[in-house]
Amino acid sequence: MSSPEALYETLREAVGDVIVGNEEVLEGLTIALLTDGHLLLEGVPGVAKTTIANAFARASGLSYSRIQMTPDMVPADVVGTNVYQQATGEFQLKKGPVFANLVVADEINRATPKTQSALLEAMEESTVTIDGETLELPAPFMVIATQNPIEMEGVFELPEAQRDRFQLKYTVEIPDRAGERKVLDRFDTAPGLGPSAVEQVIEPDELQRASDAVTEVYVADPVKEYILDLVAATRASPMLQHGGSPRATLAFLSAGKARAAIQGRDYVIPDDIKSLAAPVLKHRVIRTTDAELADESVSEIIDGVLADVTPPSADTTFAETDEQAVPSE
Repeated sequence: MSSPEALYETLREAVGDVIVGNEEVLEGLTIALLTDGHLLLEGVPGVAKTTIANAFARASGLSYSRIQMTPDMVPADVVGTNVYQQATGEFQLKKGPVFANLVVADEINRATPKTQSALLEAMEESTVTIDGETLELPAPFMVIATQNPIEMEGVFELPEAQRDRFQLKYTVEIPDRAGERKVLDRFDTAPGLGPSAVEQVIEPDELQRASDAVTEVYVADPVKEYILDLVAATRASPMLQHGGSPRATLAFLSAGKARAAIQGRDYVIPDDIKSLAAPVLKHRVIRTTDAELADESVSEIIDGVLADVTPPSADTTFAETDEQAVPSE
């Protein structure tokens, strides 16, 4: 099993007994895993945000750690610090929980902005600096952060620079009645069911081969132009104070290639980009005061942008042709 499509199906099956629904979130987690991205999960307490993150981490087989963010945490609690050893009279590095392949930052917006910023270098450079020394983090490195909506009490809004470092953001919704009934039935027969029941199903070499396959996915020029048009439209929207950043453009590219790959295609189509518009843009754009007063949600604004930007026509060739292929040397 080395194809992105097979890897995705294996991960879905592995966490299926623990997680009910949330197919879009699982797809996003797989996309981020295959493209060295980071993912933000938002939702009210009790909708299994942490369960989803932990179950996915266990199934991936990567080393992982969980950081429970609290207001009294300091950056050293995340990245680590040098501790004085009285026996030797020397300082010894004590690495923090960020030194793992997959870091679950639970309720990230309960930590202060100073502590949140401890993850900035790690998420952008895959390094941390402790007392002037720069240290490499394990590869691959991925942060899955959960947060409560900003309307909840006792939380700190993530700075714009921090939000922009998350490749994708998904909202974990309260399940419908049918989905909640499935949860009831499963926990009725297995009260202790949780992430610990998920077994590793992915080997490191399989993950690497699947990631390599994603980089080979072809993106036709009309699709690239469509990405540019969408991001430009957010910057020009009168309802948005700030539109998508260049990092959003690159997120469309990498995530679009991964989505195509887990769908079994070696080329990206406009529907890949459309499906990723909300996860890529929702946490990056900032509404104007007029949009807030008009009670225009970010999701509605993004839907409007999608409606206004014309995608490539259906008769466009999105797959790579022999003429476009570059001969190998």
